[in-house]
Amino acid sequence: MPHRIIIRNAAVITVDDQIGDFSRADILIEDDQIAAVGPDISVSEAEEVDAGQMIAIPGLVDTHRHTWQTPLRGIAYDYTLKQYFTTLFDYGAEYRPEDMYIANLHGALEALDGGITCMLDWNHALNSPDHSDEAIRALKDSGQRAIFAHGQPAIDFMAHFAESILPHDEDVKRVRQQHFSSDDNLVTMMLAARGADFATDETAAEEIRLARDLGLRITMHSGVGMWGKYQKAVTRMNNMGLLGPDITYIHANFLSDEELQMVADTGGSVSVSSKIEIQMGLGDPRTGRLQELGITTCLSIDTCSGTSGSMFDEMRACVACERMTRDKGLLAKDIDPEQVALHSKDVLRMATLEGARACGLDHKIGSITPGKQADIVLLRRDMLNIHPVNNLHGAVAMAASAQNVDTVFVAGKKVKEGGVLLHHDLAQIFEKTSQTRDYIFDKVGIPNQAFPV
Repeated sequence: MPHRIIIRNAAVITVDDQIGDFSRADILIEDDQIAAVGPDISVSEAEEVDAGQMIAIPGLVDTHRHTWQTPLRGIAYDYTLKQYFTTLFDYGAEYRPEDMYIANLHGALEALDGGITCMLDWNHALNSPDHSDEAIRALKDSGQRAIFAHGQPAIDFMAHFAESILPHDEDVKRVRQQHFSSDDNLVTMMLAARGADFATDETAAEEIRLARDLGLRITMHSGVGMWGKYQKAVTRMNNMGLLGPDITYIHANFLSDEELQMVADTGGSVSVSSKIEIQMGLGDPRTGRLQELGITTCLSIDTCSGTSGSMFDEMRACVACERMTRDKGLLAKDIDPEQVALHSKDVLRMATLEGARACGLDHKIGSITPGKQADIVLLRRDMLNIHPVNNLHGAVAMAASAQNVDTVFVAGKKVKEGGVLLHHDLAQIFEKTSQTRDYIFDKVGIPNQAFPV
């Protein structure tokens, strides 16, 4: 008999257009899957979860996070993109395998604590095969659904920053065979490519072909800041016939309308990180234009060295940026806006189903749909910051925070309950993260604005 859990009397946002939402409904979980959703589900021999004061949502999806930077939290809060590039990889070059493990474990648990059940670990500090192994081990140990995006060693990323001719590390083949021979596990794999923004055409082409030979989806930064503005990387890759639906372009702030049309025509997706983009000078987020073109548009944190790890913060930043961008144009013409440019329901979809689609996982996760994996988050609504709930989607996207995250399921397994993460000794993790931070600071030097405690 399958193990059953019945979530009772929750307000449910399914992010499934066919099913819709409920002011009160039950969710039946059998083993790792959602078996049913709707009012008054009849079931015997099931563990009951009282969700009468909860909002149930699909697990949030972060499509791009440099998780290795978790021990460096905050050192880039006041950095521009240029300062970030010229500083962070000096620290990354000093990482030992054990530093990579604790960074990824701590970062994954932070994400889970905030309701992010699926996270893409965009790792460009893989200084040795052991670093890759430890990064993957940490993701698996966390209990999170994760995508390990295999990138470059930190020292190579900066030493060959522009027009790199370095091929992608051949160890990616071993990693694929040894750790990810199946794509059905909780932790899966993608290739973190430099693309034509940071590599020669020939190198970019080799890297993309390598990913496709290995059956891996591709994630790459593109059109980022002044550097990306003049690269015409998407045009160059399009001319080589390299674009496709298996590519997620990160940021895309300075891709031209013609290049965005190329992305749309080839079925690509774009990961927006509004907080970092406006904070570090990457360029205005392109959310509205992406959606106008029908491009799958998802959200990501980017790096906790420069911003918070909260997807709730990211949703609000995305909404604020898009509304400001649209309204500025109208106000400059002495026109009062008649309606908002981006709705809370839309941005919540970006943080769930659209993120799953960009990672090739929308058949498994991203909505509370029977048959999908049970990645579900229960948010407390009997708290000062969102009570009373008069706008269900708005309460989640515009008001909630990690403090509201009461219970988290990943593939039907509880990883957080009663507001407490399960299965991990956080005090021990904090101690090891601090030890890594101290080691790296000792090797490189403490940033001027840092006050480590």
